[in-house]
Amino acid sequence: MNGESDEARAIARIADAAREVLSASESLEEFVKTSVDESSRALHLARLTAAVNELQTAREALDGLLTRNLEV
Repeated sequence: MNGESDEARAIARIADAAREVLSASESLEEFVKTSVDESSRALHLARLTAAVNELQTAREALDGLLTRNLEV
């Protein structure tokens, strides 16, 4: 039962991270379309980079969890 709960949390983490990637991407796209201020572009890019990194980390964590569960 605990393994299922861990898997559910890992999948929820991936879903949250994917939503943040989408949100950050949309925010950056809107910024590029509407802004002439280049100074805050770095903030938008940093947010997107952090979101992509979290998504990758979450996917790797789920992969590790599933691999351990298959080995049992």
